[in-house]
Amino acid sequence: MTDFSRVPGAPQSSNLQLLGGLAADLADAGYTVDGVAAFLGGEAGAALGRDQVVPAMLACQAAFDAAAPEPVAAAVALWLVGESLPAALLEKAFPRTGSAGLRSLGLIEDDPENPDRVRAAVDLRPYSFDAPPVSDGGNGDGRPEALPATLLWVASDLGSHQRPGVLPHDHVLGIGQASLSLAQLTVRRPADRALDLGTGCGIQVFHLLSHAQHVTATDISERALAFTRFNLLLNAAALGIDPARPEDRVDLRLGSMLEPVTGEQFDLVVTNPPFVITPRSAEETPEERFTYRDGGLPGDAIVSGLFRNLESVLAPGGTAQLLGNWEIQEPGDAEHGEENETGWSARLRSWLPESMDAWVIQREVLSPAEYAEMWLRDAAENRDRKDYAASYAAYLADFASRGTTGIGFGSVWMRRRAEPGATPLRRFEEITHPLEAPIGPHLAAAVDRFDWSQAHPDLAAEHLVVADDVTEERHQRPGAEHPGVILLRQGAGLRRTNLMSTELTGFVSACDGDLPAGAIIGALGALLGRDDPEFAPALEAEVRNLVLDGFLLPVQA
Repeated sequence: MTDFSRVPGAPQSSNLQLLGGLAADLADAGYTVDGVAAFLGGEAGAALGRDQVVPAMLACQAAFDAAAPEPVAAAVALWLVGESLPAALLEKAFPRTGSAGLRSLGLIEDDPENPDRVRAAVDLRPYSFDAPPVSDGGNGDGRPEALPATLLWVASDLGSHQRPGVLPHDHVLGIGQASLSLAQLTVRRPADRALDLGTGCGIQVFHLLSHAQHVTATDISERALAFTRFNLLLNAAALGIDPARPEDRVDLRLGSMLEPVTGEQFDLVVTNPPFVITPRSAEETPEERFTYRDGGLPGDAIVSGLFRNLESVLAPGGTAQLLGNWEIQEPGDAEHGEENETGWSARLRSWLPESMDAWVIQREVLSPAEYAEMWLRDAAENRDRKDYAASYAAYLADFASRGTTGIGFGSVWMRRRAEPGATPLRRFEEITHPLEAPIGPHLAAAVDRFDWSQAHPDLAAEHLVVADDVTEERHQRPGAEHPGVILLRQGAGLRRTNLMSTELTGFVSACDGDLPAGAIIGALGALLGRDDPEFAPALEAEVRNLVLDGFLLPVQA
């Protein structure tokens, strides 16, 4: 591991003994996810989750007014709320580390407005996750095993709700909704080598270590890699890392996108890349970009580049999962031409090499104006009216220059096919309703069903059963003899709804695993008087779709 232990303006991780003392102090103080929740209570905790610090600040003040304040109050006030505190209070709350140790580690600094107090230099918060859950290996139901939670502390830069003002351009993002979404999306299967591209504070590395033998983490920011190293060594025991030899499990590399790993191959790549579409100008410099979100390329070139190039770092059969956004442009854009497929997925399909499977789920679409407002607000750039107006106008002009009418957000799963000639998985769909979390096991099960379907081109001899989470819903007018609408609904996973035909409803009702699919289709044809040659193939195609979507599951021999 390259030594990022003494990067200026970032937590310092060269003193292993001091890091061990800090971990013990934080644990003894009850500075855990459950400990903070119990201290704050429901309302203040929920408000803090919305970046509203006042209720938590009041809870801390009430604790300090007591004769013997709980140590967790000092940690919450310092690192979550952003309050300045007397150094003496920190001596009591963190006896092994003390204020001198916290300062040496780069976690606190003098408060310029209160000379007798110190304030947080970083955000340091507890985090926990269930490890892995590892994929079920293809039984099709997507249910994860229940495993013990991993308890950690994660350092990142302070947010604008803790330290007012526009974020610095080298801001290192903490645990946000995007990073949590990617962690829940990732398929957890054993891997020899994994890559976290654009690691930030290292959140994906922590999850990868639960099922990968070795993880390589890259970032364009030296400060980000310093945060990651600090977090890894602070949590070495929980993550299974020897603090004296962290390189045995994790390799940190400085560089842009795929450059640091050129010529290497990985079993799994995960990335929450700097995909935010930002107006470009001839006068801009790299230092003016928000490195945590802006990759410095025009339009959605960051995401399109990953679509085109990730296969170069994937081993055969290796998979990649990422978050991203993409421009939805007016029909007939130059990239795919009017005569080809149109719609939001057309440009994405054109980016994919022939050797790659892909499954893209678009979760949200924003207008150019909504997109500009969100990202200007994200970095607190809406504080200055004049600058805000100029930046807003630049966003709109940039999108208009490419005919962009919307910006899609979503997740991408890709796989480098081990057999290049095989039929590719190419699925592009829009799902805006809530999904079960974590969704990774269900994505794994869906891919396994696709592979099973490719290996079984004829369903006639296959035995199928209805998945446990599936229910049937019927709608009919009062007094009607038959329902006008029949729906199948999933209660788990992607929670799909399928509109059913009469014959498909009959097929599903007979799927108890006893009869093969061909026999059920034959019986339905006779019952419905359907002897036309199209009936059986059309119904089998509908049945196959129900298998792919997880409504029906094959009975494994």
